[in-house]
Amino acid sequence: MPATPTTNRRFLLARRPDGTPVPEDFAFVEEAIPTPPAGGIVVRNCYASLDPAQRGWMDDAPSYMPPIPLGDPVRATTVGVVAASNSPDFQVGDWVMGLNGLEDYSVMEAGGFTMKVDPTLADSPSRFLSAMGAVGLTAYFGLADVAKPQPGETLIVSAAAGAVGSAVGQIGKIMGARVIGIAGGAEKCRRLINDYGFDVAIDYKGKSVEQLAAEIRQAAPGGADVIFENVGGDVFDAELLNLAKHARIVLCGLISEYNSPTKIGIRNLWQVLAQQATIHGYLIMDYVPRFGEGSAVMAEWMAQGKLRIDEDLQVGLENAFPAFMRLFSGANTGKLVLKIADGL
Repeated sequence: MPATPTTNRRFLLARRPDGTPVPEDFAFVEEAIPTPPAGGIVVRNCYASLDPAQRGWMDDAPSYMPPIPLGDPVRATTVGVVAASNSPDFQVGDWVMGLNGLEDYSVMEAGGFTMKVDPTLADSPSRFLSAMGAVGLTAYFGLADVAKPQPGETLIVSAAAGAVGSAVGQIGKIMGARVIGIAGGAEKCRRLINDYGFDVAIDYKGKSVEQLAAEIRQAAPGGADVIFENVGGDVFDAELLNLAKHARIVLCGLISEYNSPTKIGIRNLWQVLAQQATIHGYLIMDYVPRFGEGSAVMAEWMAQGKLRIDEDLQVGLENAFPAFMRLFSGANTGKLVLKIADGL
């Protein structure tokens, strides 16, 4: 990858995926490098975050963000370096994080979401997309501000070996909870215990809702006080059969349904009523003004050896599609990050 490309490579959404995305849903084009508008900047993207939420943004359906317009680059949070500036607030060479696209260069308009980051605070700028970015802070604020697990309570985490789930489990342990992780496959379950310190790991693969619910019940006979939900579908239904009285459910994601043309929904919702539980729909975007606060805590925990955040670093903008699909095949082994460039 050249350090200073002569064109702007862009990974565009060419059509709305029908179920699981295929290569034909996207286009890889080269265009002229943009110039900064009045009050804006041009950023050389170095790292991009690949997340399940991006699949939802590709659909023309109501959501918390508008759909990605056809012909636009796939939306992504990126960390990069200011390459050109018409803004008094940003100088060429500043490292910044913002919601941009999968492309070499992005234009950030005046007033858009852009924040400076200090790369000296981490071993890699990619950390601002994992431990000290939206992924790590989704886990941090979801527990510290929303779920508030108390010492001795039982916390169940779905997609527990994923980027958010593995952080949730570790933070739960720091807060004194007993943590049960649900993941797919023996290797992921091994990592939950050996790498992330979970108390119990449950493999959901090949099990009916009833079988999975029975295994959860054996691990948590008193029920779950807190559920941090990332999966939905059968896994969520099995968890709902194991609620403690007044359980708190943090609904963070429903990855099992993102590529499904037929949405399953929740079949055991009655248990929320029966156990007087609460479900909190949770989005990290509400906490953007507090990112600095959360990042400092996460950095301290990592420095103390209390927190391990793994990154699955894929290289090359031209590999955006296969890298993105690792999210849905279960191939990723940590926070999925696409490295686009080294910087200026």
